[in-house]
Amino acid sequence: MDFNVKKLASGAGLFFTRAVQYTGEKLGQAEKTELDAHFENLMSRADCTKNWTEKIYRQTEILLQPNPIDHTGARIEEFLYEKFDMKAPSRDTNSELLGQYMEGAAQEFGPGTPYGNTLMIVGDYEKRLGAAEREFIQTSAISFLTPLRNFLDGDWRTISKERRLLENLRLDLDACKARLKKAKMAEAKAVCEGEAPDFNETRPRNYVLSASASALWTEEVEKAEQDLRLAQTEFDRQAEVTRLLLEGISSTQVNHLRCLHEFVEAQAAYYKQCHLHMQELQKELGRLPNAFTLNSTHSVVHPDSAAEGGSSSPVDTDTLKIEEVQAPATGTRKAKVLYDYDAADSSELSLLADELITVYTVPGMDSDWLIGERGNQKGKVPVTYLELLS
Repeated sequence: MDFNVKKLASGAGLFFTRAVQYTGEKLGQAEKTELDAHFENLMSRADCTKNWTEKIYRQTEILLQPNPIDHTGARIEEFLYEKFDMKAPSRDTNSELLGQYMEGAAQEFGPGTPYGNTLMIVGDYEKRLGAAEREFIQTSAISFLTPLRNFLDGDWRTISKERRLLENLRLDLDACKARLKKAKMAEAKAVCEGEAPDFNETRPRNYVLSASASALWTEEVEKAEQDLRLAQTEFDRQAEVTRLLLEGISSTQVNHLRCLHEFVEAQAAYYKQCHLHMQELQKELGRLPNAFTLNSTHSVVHPDSAAEGGSSSPVDTDTLKIEEVQAPATGTRKAKVLYDYDAADSSELSLLADELITVYTVPGMDSDWLIGERGNQKGKVPVTYLELLS
């Protein structure tokens, strides 16, 4: 118990001394050992690297896991698994959950119905997107997040510890300088007071005391010089250790640069895979009969409409003969193809991404399709694959 009290008192005294020393430095009343410009630049660069690495790390976490705090307590669960050095179980992504719900709904509504069949198809592709997302998250966590976290939790903590030690040694060095300066001033004062003793004085004891005081201060100066040399040696050694750690920031940035390239590659592969899945999904949906549109079309067709004649009679797209379709005099438009499209039959026109074609519609045609022309080629094209320009 006595030892703890002494240690507490010693710590309090050191804290008070440091506070007085810091205050004196701020007010310009105490000497402060300045580090060279190169060292200051290294520390500034290290602080900048730490701050931005921390921001990038946190924002990347948010990108990969937008809603970490949810009703399942996922973040707490991951924290516990990480602390106990255990592998966290695989968890379905939001897209995978959506796909499961869509497939469940399709089973309830009936897979044979148009809506149920479409739900089943879309649900399957949503699960594929979710699987691609999970793979992207795992790859990014290993190749990008882990190196950033290792720097923040490992290298930076070591650098911070050595910098705090260097700062304490600097304060000790400055304290030794101040003590030596004070001892030299007291020694000089004692020497001046003992230079011209008054031997006619009835009490020559003052001269003897002055000489004794001068000797004591000389001894104090020697001790202060010895302490200063020791403090300077420890400070220089710690400054070299800290400098080497700070110069290692350059290699850290090179490592993070490599990790950043790997993250970009993983992100590009993920978005490319998602794009391919969505293209395939659009093709499958384009081949499905649109029950809603067909019902609406048939509901407005009257048996006598053909007899009443006119060019405005609806056209059945199933029996539409492309070679007989003629472009109208007005109403044609230019369109840019957004994605590649493979024709399902001879009535359709295959498309290549980024090409320009002429499109138009015919009366009674399904609103999801247009007639497209490219030179002498002509056929039906899906509207969702086009960007109308004029």
